[in-house]
Amino acid sequence: MDLPEEYKKGFKDFLGIKIDLSKRPLIPRPETEYWVGWFINQNHKKGMKCLDLFSGSGCVGVAILKNIKGSICHFGEIDDSFLEQIKINCSDIDSDRYKIIKTDIFSGIDEKYDYILANPPYVAKNRISEVGKDVLEYEPHIALFSGDDGMEIINKFISEVKNYLNDGGYAIMEFDPQQKDKIKEGEFYKDQFGEYRFVIIKK
Repeated sequence: MDLPEEYKKGFKDFLGIKIDLSKRPLIPRPETEYWVGWFINQNHKKGMKCLDLFSGSGCVGVAILKNIKGSICHFGEIDDSFLEQIKINCSDIDSDRYKIIKTDIFSGIDEKYDYILANPPYVAKNRISEVGKDVLEYEPHIALFSGDDGMEIINKFISEVKNYLNDGGYAIMEFDPQQKDKIKEGEFYKDQFGEYRFVIIKK
């Protein structure tokens, strides 16, 4: 089984930004790139503040910081080596524009945001046979799996997310298209492949 090309190279291009992958976080996916690009092209108030949760490499927040002038972004991640990875990927960004927080979903987060962008682990353990062998062997399981049906972390996130949003703000969350009917709240959007892939939950 070959090491994925992105780990061999040590980086992945994400919306034109070179995202360092030296700590082996989840390799950024084109579906994620799609909705982050969509978000960047919306109208945002000046000085908007967002949270990139389940951040991994930090690709989502870094893309926002580099594409939305004056934006502020906090990164939330539980894995220590990925916290280091985010630091590497923010090395050329002004330190007053970002903060890196060690958090398990919302633990240790004590402020509110205009936007929360989340790419939680959502692969169902009972669908492990459908996951590519190279993904299983090399990519971090903490970033992939979430209980037998893949909904464990999603359900917790949805039940708490409004407590961390400013009025009029919203959260974007990526999910597996097969989970759409289990998510009881929000507006659903399709990715570039015509699959329901992200949901917007408004405060």
